[in-house]
Amino acid sequence: MSTASPVKTTAVSAQGVWKAYGSGEAQVVALRDVSVEFSSGAFTAIMGPSGSGKSTLMHCLAGLDTTDRGTVAIGGTTITGLGDKALTKLRRDKIGFIFQQFNLLPTLTAEENITLPAAIAGTKADPEWLRRIIDVLNLRDRLGHKPTELSGGQQQRVACARALASRPEVVFADEPTGNLDTRSSAEVLRFLRTSVDDFGQTIVMVTHDPNAAAYADRVVFLADGQIVDDLPAPTADAVIDKMRGFEKLAYDLGGIA
Repeated sequence: MSTASPVKTTAVSAQGVWKAYGSGEAQVVALRDVSVEFSSGAFTAIMGPSGSGKSTLMHCLAGLDTTDRGTVAIGGTTITGLGDKALTKLRRDKIGFIFQQFNLLPTLTAEENITLPAAIAGTKADPEWLRRIIDVLNLRDRLGHKPTELSGGQQQRVACARALASRPEVVFADEPTGNLDTRSSAEVLRFLRTSVDDFGQTIVMVTHDPNAAAYADRVVFLADGQIVDDLPAPTADAVIDKMRGFEKLAYDLGGIA
């Protein structure tokens, strides 16, 4: 008797998304008719040269920025056109964020930073779930420390715990290892990988680092605001090869300068 493989659902999607900044001759088109889907329970990296639109895409996907054209959906909810109140609630309930700069409040302890989003929402995180992620992140003996008493790697692990505390539908990570040394970077990336494999979490990560991208299940490549390639089961060497071929690839796909 065969067992059917679980069907992957779409956690986040963009359809025909355009985004420009400025106007007239000074206008910069950051995204050009981007359509992409990100599966639930998967770890996807977004890569591209500086100015390719990768951070803009993530900000639009996460509802941190608006689109000029096209639609963005998280789970079954189309977020394009949502009012501020509905968008704030959706981000609070369904999205976790990890930023390069950690974004911890300096006056709060690690534990208070982790539970802050739930406190603001007037809810309480599941204590068993919190215990689990705190132990996986090896933060048990750091919960009473304030950010200035923590290393950069420890601060980012606190930020990871905060992002997962509400069990969001998707976690967006924007260059999460950009301010970390090699060892701390590996610790954070292993946790993101574990959160997908063991917790069923969905991760979408912007990175410029081929070694970081190699932790993902898939890499989506952008150049000049367009998706130009999609690499499953990436290795660092394969990512480097793709990055080297961007200029020719972009030209072949549309004559992009």
